[in-house]
Amino acid sequence: MNRTDRLYALVEELRAVSPRPRSARWLAARFEVSSRTIERDLTALQQSGVPIWAEPGRTGGYCLDAAHTLAPLGLTVDEALAMTVALGMLAASPFAEAAASAMRKVRAVTDDRSLAESMALATRIHLLSDGPRPSATPGARVLAEALRTGQVLRLSYADRSGVETSREVEPLGYVGRGSHWYLVAWCRTREAVRAFRGDRIVAATTTGERPPRRELRTSDIDVSFGELRTLGQDV
Repeated sequence: MNRTDRLYALVEELRAVSPRPRSARWLAARFEVSSRTIERDLTALQQSGVPIWAEPGRTGGYCLDAAHTLAPLGLTVDEALAMTVALGMLAASPFAEAAASAMRKVRAVTDDRSLAESMALATRIHLLSDGPRPSATPGARVLAEALRTGQVLRLSYADRSGVETSREVEPLGYVGRGSHWYLVAWCRTREAVRAFRGDRIVAATTTGERPPRRELRTSDIDVSFGELRTLGQDV
């Protein structure tokens, strides 16, 4: 997460728990940076006019005056329920961490009555997968950021027999099928588009290289059955 994204996320985190405080240590652990970095970020936000103040004491920390920030957009029961279901479906995806963060924001902008009703309804909705839930993908955050930044990834990948290989790939997109997510990328070893199943990615690191982004056509994605649907075209 870059600093701009972290500053925004800090404000949203403090807004979600307002008027309760969050300590610098808690925030540092949440965003995986040092307490000193968090304190510098909060100082920058204060200097830019964000109404954040510090509460002293053992149970103190940093608070946000939510009354003096932009009012959050309220959600209806059905909207909050839809968001809960949609974000819950991303729990095994490369976007799991972002989905969990988004879910906290949904709860923060929904009034208590609507939130309680939508959460009760959510317990009546079940998702049927075609197998056991896959384990978390190592380097999931790296995978999620790779599509946005366009950085080349170095993957350690295990095939269905468990044999591991190392290769560099250029991320192009993702395909979700049931409980599995696939990274679609240009494989420099095969010199072709390949799909890498998330739970078979043993490790993923960025190389820092940002080549020109390749075009991804639906015909390049080799699927044996099912119909591909592109998100963002149905709204």
